Amino acid sequence: MENENRDMYLGMVLDERYELQECIGSGGMAVVYRATDKRLNRQVAVKIMRQSLASNEKFRRRFQTESRAIAMLNHPNIVSVYDVSRSDSIEYIVMELLSGETLKQYLRPRGRLGVREMLNFSIQIAGALSHAHNKGIVHRDIKPQNLIVIDGGTVKVADFGIADLQSEVPDVEN
Repeated sequence: MENENRDMYLGMVLDERYELQECIGSGGMAVVYRATDKRLNRQVAVKIMRQSLASNEKFRRRFQTESRAIAMLNHPNIVSVYDVSRSDSIEYIVMELLSGETLKQYLRPRGRLGVREMLNFSIQIAGALSHAHNKGIVHRDIKPQNLIVIDGGTVKVADFGIADLQSEVPDVEN
């Protein structure tokens, strides 16, 4: 991760609603925080575009494409989106907060998956991707770091950051 301060948003409340509490992950384009939705009194994940990229139109379009793509999807094996917004020039996506680990983390202590578990995970991932493809969305970055394994063996596809939208998608209102 570049030397950008991951804690710079801690304690901030976005749109008088989402109180950022803890950094839970980061990638090349964004930082993800655990937050409280004060209106609905629930824990959520808030993905904030890196400040260093916010002035780059290419990265802003990519982030907005991700927002539009995942907002179109409703599938049990795809991370749910609750809100997309812009506050004080901060672009962010509000998603369900998952208690689990990436497939990469899941595999580390286990090594290889057994045949049944591998088939179970593969069927879930294929179902999620099929749903996305039927909506005209190609993920383009399926890897263990973008697959979340939650309790009970459910797999959720995350991070549509470089998704390709094959169909025309209406712009998201800010």
